[in-house]
Order: sequence, then C-alpha cells, then structure tokens
Amino acid sequence: MGFDYEELDFQPTELGDLMLRRRRLPQLGEVDIFEVKLGDYFLMSSLYHEAEWQLSKLGLAEADGEELDVVVGGLGLGYTAVSALEDPRVKSLVVVDYLAPVIEWHKKGLVPMGESLNLDERCRLAHGDFFALSRDTSKSFDPREPDKLHDAILLDIDHTPTNVLHQTNTRFYTQEGLLELAEHLKPHGVFALWADGEPEAEFTAHLKSVFPHAEAHKVVFPNPVTKTDSCGAVYVAKKA
Repeated sequence: MGFDYEELDFQPTELGDLMLRRRRLPQLGEVDIFEVKLGDYFLMSSLYHEAEWQLSKLGLAEADGEELDVVVGGLGLGYTAVSALEDPRVKSLVVVDYLAPVIEWHKKGLVPMGESLNLDERCRLAHGDFFALSRDTSKSFDPREPDKLHDAILLDIDHTPTNVLHQTNTRFYTQEGLLELAEHLKPHGVFALWADGEPEAEFTAHLKSVFPHAEAHKVVFPNPVTKTDSCGAVYVAKKA
C-alpha cells in the first residue's frame, strides 16, 4: 500500500471529535500505525502497547481460580482485552466502552485486534459507562448477568488517576470510588489499572486504604520514534 496517512473514521461524540487514523513513518518502513484521537488528546497508538499487555499479565497473575470472569474497562485498540484472552483460565470477558464507534471499529475489522476479539466466544463488547456502572453496586458490569461478581477488573481509560478524560471520572480514583469498585469483585478478586508515566504514590496509598494488598509496577518499554525508553504504571490490588 502506498500511503503515509489515512483517516479511517471520524465521528463527533459527547467527549469531543473521535478519530481513527492509520499512518506510516519513514524511519519505521512499511509498518502500519493505528492511532486514536479524542478532541485534543491522543488516546492510543499501536506503537505503544506494552503497558496494556502488562496490565492484563500482571493483573491476572494475582487472580485465583481456574475459571475467571474478567471485565476490561476501555476497549481502545484492543490490546488489554486480547492479552487477557491469552490466559486460558479466562472463562468470560466483558469489555465496557463508553464510545460506541470504538466498538464498531472492532466489529468491522478496522483495527488489528478486532478479528481476534470477534472470533473468541468468551469475549463480548458492551457499550456503557464504566464509571457509572462501578458506582452502581447493585448491578454487575455484565449486562447479561446483573448479579455476577468478577474475579478481575482491568481498567485502561484515563491517562492517569489525576489526568482524566472527563472531570466526573475523578471520583472513581478516591477511596469512596474504589470502595464501590471493590463491591463488584469476588472475595479474592483483583483490580488492576494502567496509567501513563511514573506510578503515583498518592493513588497507591488510596488503593492500600481499600485493598489488603496493593502495589504499583513501573513498566519500561522502548520508544521507536525517540529511540529512548518510555514508561507506564500498572497498579494491582487484591481484596484478600
């Protein structure tokens, strides 16, 4: 294919204009780079997904049991969900995303991970507000099973606990919000969160005030554009 830039989809949303684009960089050769932009924010690039892979690996490593019911908050380009499905213990995976066009990208095969998610019978993509669902402790994240509790909840939506896409999300990262989230987990359930940049000590402290065990992992990965290393954080917390 002879292109340097291609806009695959553009749609207005409540949070701003949403764009999916594909491009190539001369220094990387014929490598397709998929990028998601929302308003002025770059949400996701297929160039940088190591932290999303590690979110699932580190989070599910702490989960107990041979059959796991898992929730992923935030679909993005699908890396967290696909990484979770690589764990053979995952019995069911519900991926909740606020932006319906993002779900359509995967169903239509516009993004690389779409086919993997569509073909895996364990996976369902659900249109919904993760944060609103977390506040409602009377219902499950799974729209088909409202009484279900989950073995693991993996979250990849905001940039960091203090740099959020919408100000209403900030409540989730407080002790009150995390207590509500914990109500959706089984007695030995795990919550894991991806964030950009270095781990934040204040948020780790919030996690420790709610969960008996919590720690932050620094994930370092190569940046092929700058030729230097970049980093992300994965927070992992367990109820018991």
